[in-house]
Amino acid sequence: MNCDPILIVSGEPNSVFLELFFKTFNQEKIKSPIILISSKRLLKLQMKKLGCKKEIKLLNPTKLKQYKLDNKTINLIDVKYNPRKAFEKISSKSNIFIKKSFELAFQIIKKEKINKFINGPISKKNFLKSKFLGITEYISKKFFTEKTCMLIYNKNLSVCPVTTHLPLKLIPKEINKKNISEKILLIDNFYKKKFNFKPKIAILGLNPHCESILKYNEDEKIIKPLIKILRYKYNVTGPYPADTIFLKNNRKKFDVIIGMYHDQVLTPIKTLFEYDAINITLGLPFIRVSPDHGPNESMLGKNLSNPQSLLSAIKFLDKN
Repeated sequence: MNCDPILIVSGEPNSVFLELFFKTFNQEKIKSPIILISSKRLLKLQMKKLGCKKEIKLLNPTKLKQYKLDNKTINLIDVKYNPRKAFEKISSKSNIFIKKSFELAFQIIKKEKINKFINGPISKKNFLKSKFLGITEYISKKFFTEKTCMLIYNKNLSVCPVTTHLPLKLIPKEINKKNISEKILLIDNFYKKKFNFKPKIAILGLNPHCESILKYNEDEKIIKPLIKILRYKYNVTGPYPADTIFLKNNRKKFDVIIGMYHDQVLTPIKTLFEYDAINITLGLPFIRVSPDHGPNESMLGKNLSNPQSLLSAIKFLDKN
């Protein structure tokens, strides 16, 4: 290969991902050759449905180094999957296809030492079946990585939840000094390595206004004492109340806001930037990025979905 490629797994076949892929592929010049792992039959059906005309170049996954790749064609590694039509209902029917796609990608990453990886969305309910909280944890397990971090990245402001897809009643049990410290370390290292500066990090409290009517207050007992220790090593302050930190004059002071749970920080970041944010997993031996959206079953086949998040993901890897 003539340049470091971006390896992409299309994920759930009954999602808007390939629509977004076609739109991104048609409108942007991308330096890094893209290798897509998906189904040729699925591509053909969805291209016909969505009116996309692009030539497909089939690749042998065992001979990738022999190819001189560019993005004039869709460079495809075909994983067998036989849908009857372009879009069907999301179910466990596609699980074998998704699993084979990820396993093949992981083999290629290890063998070819590929450092740029994007995955399309999957249905947690149907594919992960409660075995993993999310695809971040699924990939981390496959690479025997215990310390990882979900960073929803935008160049103006990024966020990180200490806990990811946990039910609310389970969150307090996971709020401890170890979990918070690991996220801060990974984020600080990422910004120093990729952007050559120490990020300004805000830490949110767990409870409304960082207060609690209960005897035990996580903000006073865990978060505040930890920040006092870590501020000598990292550019970190807090704890801040979650209801005011995202006001314009507050958020502009920081590069990253770390919250205690998923919706505490993902709801405001998506409100602020909509599709212009990407999900980066920190701590893996390669850069894993995914567009910050799900399968979006309600939009299948309509050709109306916004490709901005996938475009941002590809541009980020294309520069790094």
